[in-house]
Amino acid sequence: MTEEPAIRRTLNEAAARQLANATKTRAQWSGITPRWLVSFLPWTPVEAGIYRLNRVKEANGEIAADVECSPRRDQDPDLPETFVDYDEAPREYSLNAVTTILDVQTRVSDLYSHPYDQIQEQLRLLIEKVKEKQEAELINNAEYGLLTNAAPSQKIATRTGAPTPDDLDELITKVWKEPAFFLAHPRAIAAFGRECTRRGVPPPTVTLFGTPFLTWRGLPLVPSDKLYVDENGKTNILLLRTGEKKQGVIGLFQPGVPGEVAPSLSVRFMGINRKAIASYLVSLYCSAAVLTHDALAVLTDVEVGKYHAYPDTYA
Repeated sequence: MTEEPAIRRTLNEAAARQLANATKTRAQWSGITPRWLVSFLPWTPVEAGIYRLNRVKEANGEIAADVECSPRRDQDPDLPETFVDYDEAPREYSLNAVTTILDVQTRVSDLYSHPYDQIQEQLRLLIEKVKEKQEAELINNAEYGLLTNAAPSQKIATRTGAPTPDDLDELITKVWKEPAFFLAHPRAIAAFGRECTRRGVPPPTVTLFGTPFLTWRGLPLVPSDKLYVDENGKTNILLLRTGEKKQGVIGLFQPGVPGEVAPSLSVRFMGINRKAIASYLVSLYCSAAVLTHDALAVLTDVEVGKYHAYPDTYA
């Protein structure tokens, strides 16, 4: 009579996992972007939340001042007297606040803050959200956004719909005094790259901040998903000159705000209510100014195609 082999039993894997420590990550959010516009813009501090932009009175780019070449020696050296007039009602920019309030149940923060502090993690993610909103406002805000403050004479439409080298060259003619960079949606940059490749002139790349960027005429094409694509698959491309010395586009912030954790960004504890909810106020103060009208140009009606549900397919 043969004996049946003994059945070997081992510890169940699911049971063993109950004694193991899982390595945990921080909460990941796909909505975080590089926010290149904030990095590329020069930032000017203001003292009391107000920036007054003084301009010269001009017509067609000329000032009303009589300037003549030096007279000949045999002429009476009676030089013209003149002055440069200023705008009597200059525009003032007030810093806008991007704000939100974080509420955390103290029981949660007391009991479940290892290995990651729940309050710090909540604040970290909310600050990222506020910074994403900041970049969106710099582009789209109804008062100080770049799209709103582009002069009508500085707006041109694409020639064929898709962004072409000719279109970007036309933008350069609008901002020809030391332009700094193009700003476009990633899909617009991809559409431009396709047009360049089709014409046999693939755009070169340059590395800035450790990241490669496509360029045209030596100017980087900086991506931002805050230049929205509408339901018809159309968007805009911007070209900027930047900096106060160049009379360009600048960002505005106020240093030293109460509870500051980054320039013009503050986190302030608001207290704990009777339901044991702790509240924190997160505020980011910012604005932007276009110092002269020719510091910014916009290419409109840029077609990038309607995105369909199937991967990598566009109309």
